[in-house]
Amino acid sequence: MKFDALLLLSFGGPEGPDEVMPFLENVTRGRGIPRERLVSVAEHYLHFGGVSPINGINRDLITQIEAEVARRGAELPVYFGNRNWDPYVEDTVTRMRDNGIRRAAVFSTSAWGGYSGCTQYQEDIARARAAAGPEAPELTKLRQYFDHPLLIEMFADAIREAAATLPADLRDDARLIFTAHSIPLRAASRCGPDLYERQVAYASRLVADAAGYRSYDQVWQSRSGPPQVPWLEPDVGDHLETLIAGGTKAVIVCPVGFVADHIEVVWDLDNEVAQQAAAAGVAFARALTPNAQPRFARLVVDLVDELERGLPAARVPGSLAVPGYGCTVNGALCTPTCGG
Repeated sequence: MKFDALLLLSFGGPEGPDEVMPFLENVTRGRGIPRERLVSVAEHYLHFGGVSPINGINRDLITQIEAEVARRGAELPVYFGNRNWDPYVEDTVTRMRDNGIRRAAVFSTSAWGGYSGCTQYQEDIARARAAAGPEAPELTKLRQYFDHPLLIEMFADAIREAAATLPADLRDDARLIFTAHSIPLRAASRCGPDLYERQVAYASRLVADAAGYRSYDQVWQSRSGPPQVPWLEPDVGDHLETLIAGGTKAVIVCPVGFVADHIEVVWDLDNEVAQQAAAAGVAFARALTPNAQPRFARLVVDLVDELERGLPAARVPGSLAVPGYGCTVNGALCTPTCGG
């Protein structure tokens, strides 16, 4: 299988104060989120001038991908499309069609399986192709990469770098905490029993091993929606309170569930959790996500090579059997129930 383009498909984010509420309305349309909740979340964006970091990070990553493609002596134009904000993926795929693209690989900025992490991006692909019409390019979503050696390596290095920022006398006893985006329990079962939870737990173990930590905690963050709807727990803030009560003096938080330092990382962790730790006199360090590292670009191009050249999938060796790895062409679901 030979591709003539790569589409980087992401979530999207506002790039100015006037875009914040329209963006949030896009994200939550049809979900019954009260407007007061949107206003509250809007303040998180406005704290940073109304600009989400995610689009800028993705553009930087595209630059790194283009450099990696050139380094390998290949030709692969890279396009950028979002689900929830400009550049919308529908517009991007239409432009790809007009540019003569006939077959493209799709890299999504989520490493995970499950509905939100994988299937919803496949739905984006199907919607974009429908918008582009009969001449739309064939689009193949690249596989999930939560256990790719380069992803594990980047997070392990980030943990070591974060630990080095702690006071020297607290580093050895700092508690390592992995976080990922919480989801409703109902959504967690859409693509097989606990698929997303197991993948996050597995990746956390791989990263902890690579970073040299035998003990760690894995928790969740960024929940939203009505309080009566159960989500994955424990929440990182609640867990930190438990650690504080137990006498913990230093923590390292690694947002293993995110590939970029977007708003939920920089607000929930760098502001709320950091302030919570500071108020309790606990030293806090946060590991960076991959963002636009050259290694992340290598990972992306390696995933393309796997399909084009029929190479074995690069994964950290392990015994975990995780269903739902492969993603098929043109937005077809991994499993019949995954979008339900």
